[in-house]
Amino acid sequence: MRLSPTQLQPLLARLPDWQAGTERGGVLSRSFVFRDFAQAMGFMCQIAVHAEKHDHHPEWSNVYNRVDVTLTTHDADGLSLRDIRLARTMDQVAAALALQAPPTEELAHA
Repeated sequence: MRLSPTQLQPLLARLPDWQAGTERGGVLSRSFVFRDFAQAMGFMCQIAVHAEKHDHHPEWSNVYNRVDVTLTTHDADGLSLRDIRLARTMDQVAAALALQAPPTEELAHA
């Protein structure tokens, strides 16, 4: 079910790093920046498993350590709670990855 602007506003307040857009009935977008390519791919793999389980898949692209994401619910012609939930999951996974120490070989070269 598509979220109305009134429903969406308090939910977006809890996703400060995401940008809401009006194209395609409503989208959420965000860029994530990771330590390196491997960490970016690790993020994408974790989210892919979650997305497949919940049958809701992001539109995304990866260039080296950056992952650009756009979320929308095609069936709802806009934003739904599924998008909000996936955005929160992405934020949580990215935050957990940011807390990880760099690989041992990076420490040796520091």
